[in-house]
Amino acid sequence: MNETSPIRTETAREYPGTLRDDARPGDVLPRESRTAPPARRSRAGLWFVLLLILAGGGYAGYRFYLAPKTETQVAATSGRGKGAGGRGGHGEPAQAVGIATVAAGDVPIVLAGLGTVTPLATVTVRSQISGYLTEIGFREGQTVKKGDFLAQIDSRPYEAQLAQYQGQLMRDQALLQNSKLDLARFQRLSQQDSISKQNVDTQGALVKQNEGTVAADQALVDQQKLNITYTRIVSPVEGRVGLRQIDQGNYITAASTSIVVVTQLHPISVVFTLPEDDVARVMRRLRSGAKLIVTAYDRGDTNVIATGVLDTVDNQIDTTTGTVKLRAIFENQDDALFPNQFVNAKLVVDTVRDAPIVPTAAILRGTPGTYVYLLQGDDKVVVRPIKLGEADGPRTVVTEGLNIGDRVVVDGTDRLRDGAPVRITEEAGKARSAPHRDHAADAQGKSAGGRGAPAEAQSTPAAAPVTEGAKPDAAKADAVAPESQKRERRRQRPAEAQ
Repeated sequence: MNETSPIRTETAREYPGTLRDDARPGDVLPRESRTAPPARRSRAGLWFVLLLILAGGGYAGYRFYLAPKTETQVAATSGRGKGAGGRGGHGEPAQAVGIATVAAGDVPIVLAGLGTVTPLATVTVRSQISGYLTEIGFREGQTVKKGDFLAQIDSRPYEAQLAQYQGQLMRDQALLQNSKLDLARFQRLSQQDSISKQNVDTQGALVKQNEGTVAADQALVDQQKLNITYTRIVSPVEGRVGLRQIDQGNYITAASTSIVVVTQLHPISVVFTLPEDDVARVMRRLRSGAKLIVTAYDRGDTNVIATGVLDTVDNQIDTTTGTVKLRAIFENQDDALFPNQFVNAKLVVDTVRDAPIVPTAAILRGTPGTYVYLLQGDDKVVVRPIKLGEADGPRTVVTEGLNIGDRVVVDGTDRLRDGAPVRITEEAGKARSAPHRDHAADAQGKSAGGRGAPAEAQSTPAAAPVTEGAKPDAAKADAVAPESQKRERRRQRPAEAQ
């Protein structure tokens, strides 16, 4: 290297495979003297860590899945394997279910519709004559009978007119009597040829004229008597009076001023509607002479208000809604029904007798259609497709698929499948009440190291193996305990097994 070279020998870096200063041309450093790159050292360490992880994973898999377990470990992990649906080759666990027996019974065929309470008579009381209101004879909200006194109008003007018409009637009656006497004389003179025939006929016409005048006067007298009767206002129907609409002392105009409204409440009717497809069934029952029962429920369709009978069906179908109106009569002695009240009316058209009945809670709908889980023997269920008939709330008639005496699952169907093993609880309702609390307390006692556990569990040492009799209790606790407690128990059992 010449001296003018920009590269200085004292500062030049020595790279692998280069010659030293004292080496002859053509010589190469030995392999041992070469420096290894840092990237290769880090890669070797990464492979080493990866091998350690794989070895640890293999050991863990062998430990938990392939290594033989002791009896204590098997008992501790049995609940976890059952909760996972038989994971690890232990088989599918038996699900706790509640059952019901198919029994024969009667189910009514009920048609439901929306209805309104409608009084049979609603009368707005108005005066038929004009005058001052001098007296109110009712109390607001009072129940009155037909003919009871309600109000009084001043009758003195009508009494004065009555006296005038009576005097006019007496005068015209006297004129009539005189004309009749003259007619009788003229008739006798006419027989003696002492008077002309014309005079007799004229007197006879005068008699008839006076008779007409007397009849008109009599009509005026009767009209005034009727007006005096109208001054005393009475209830036209039996019912309950509402709020007073005018006060005493006001002037009432005939046929325009309302005094009070009287509504008949006993009996009362409910007008409700049904679809036009149900009209034929209802009419067929009415023509046979049957008395159809109608039950009125409240707005929430939960409480029965009153029970009555169907009275009549409207004569045409409403084309805008496709429904027909029906009227039912209720005695309503307890005033449970109130005018214009909204109700849910349910009409019992017929009754299906001696039919297989299942609880509605047992009926499921899915890919097979409508089906139930049928219990075969004491520990297995199968899917049984069925056909439904009439339903009455919690009960449903089965027309095909089930026989009387079959047992179906009504509680715990969410985890079942065709051919699944099951275990029957004593009663479907009790499996969710008292046993649930007992097993929950037992599970909490186990998680706390035996604190709060039953006497038998406390007397058993913690390291002692679980006996065969305790396995069903643990499985039962898993089946009815809340999901959070199940997960907590599954996390703790491997620690207890170790």
